[in-house]
Amino acid sequence: MRFPDSSAPRILIADDQPDVREALRMLLKSEGCQTETVSSPAGILHAVENAEFDAVLMDLNYARDTTSGEEGLDLLTRLQALDAALPVIVMTAWGSVELAVEAMRRGARDFIQKPWENPRLLSIVKTQIELAQALRRTHRLEAENRLLRAEGRPMLIAESAAMRPVLDLVARVGPSDANVLVTGEHGTGKEVVAKTLHALSGRSGKIMVTINVGGLSEGVFESELFGHVRGAFTDAKTDRVGRFEMAEGGTLFLDEIANISLGLQAKLLRVLETGEMERVGSSKTRRMDVRILSATNAGLQEEVAAGRFRQDLLFRLNTIEIHLPPLRDRREDIPLLATHFLRLDAQRYRKVLTGFDPPAMQSLVEYAWPGNVRELSHAVERAVLMAQGTMVKSSDLGLRSASASGGPRLEELSLDDAERLLVQKALGRFEGNVSAAARSLGLSRSGLYRRLQKFGL
Repeated sequence: MRFPDSSAPRILIADDQPDVREALRMLLKSEGCQTETVSSPAGILHAVENAEFDAVLMDLNYARDTTSGEEGLDLLTRLQALDAALPVIVMTAWGSVELAVEAMRRGARDFIQKPWENPRLLSIVKTQIELAQALRRTHRLEAENRLLRAEGRPMLIAESAAMRPVLDLVARVGPSDANVLVTGEHGTGKEVVAKTLHALSGRSGKIMVTINVGGLSEGVFESELFGHVRGAFTDAKTDRVGRFEMAEGGTLFLDEIANISLGLQAKLLRVLETGEMERVGSSKTRRMDVRILSATNAGLQEEVAAGRFRQDLLFRLNTIEIHLPPLRDRREDIPLLATHFLRLDAQRYRKVLTGFDPPAMQSLVEYAWPGNVRELSHAVERAVLMAQGTMVKSSDLGLRSASASGGPRLEELSLDDAERLLVQKALGRFEGNVSAAARSLGLSRSGLYRRLQKFGL
């Protein structure tokens, strides 16, 4: 079975007897394998946590006078949690059909009874290594296919240093089922990140359901998320499927998660903890397989400290937190984003536009962008509609009313323009914190959100 030097597999040998470890080491070395030896369960775990192996060959018994194999069986479960694709071949001098079956049930790929026959042991090791390598190749191909399928979906456009940690986290966390909390100022692209995470996941073939939970009133929250049955309340004329059921097998994106009341937080927490829910008015429990992504522009740690957000719910939501920097901190990305939006909008409105003239691009890069990427998108869309030549000019962008100098006086603005300017300045002053901006303007959060939507910020 000798392996070529270029593909020499690394095998971890674990046994409490030095002569057994040495015999296996010499046997496997003669077949072109690299080996590492350990003598205890702790040594196995430490080795697997700190190095890559193609296979583990381990004894089931380590404590003196023990023949039950319990130590090894418990260890199999822990190894499966560390790396489910790692082939583990177990050995024991006290073999039995029952022990072999239990070892395989807990994740062992094969079973060898001592004293072993060299040809059979080598054949088993070679087969399991080849199977594991084929499995890993399949997983890589699936990941690559998911990336290819994701190319047509909204993806992150970023090359700035400030966005590199974000891109790294998205690439690493996307393929998992981990719950992710996306934070950042209003308009920074939190929903785009959520869509990218879904597109990179194994759930990409299923639906991603988006809901702004912060905009739901107390009366409709449960019905929207969990559904209801006919007759559950006055207006419940028919059964209704909730967003959790819609997202079954896929992803549920909960936007503005910080804006729900403590009572509703408790109901959401129960579903996240148990994976079970009932439609309003029904006692039938339904089990949900849904990945949860959520987003907020509020500081949830501050909300927890103030008693407005449950800490246990925060723990459930932010297995991983991805924080998006504001556009003013990633100005290198503005030309990329603007060009991207220009291409999309020119195609949509059937206009021939080749780009931005230098003064227009300078205006884009120097502008404060209190509304972040969303405001940039709307500014470019306006410019596409207003442009009369093949190049977008500064005057087409409509940024004068929010510029630091040279803009019109307040009395020269229309009521809508004045209100838009005040909202922009409040957002900029409080670094995108909607709650603080709303308080400074004398508005409720929902009132400010209505204006943000009205002005495309």
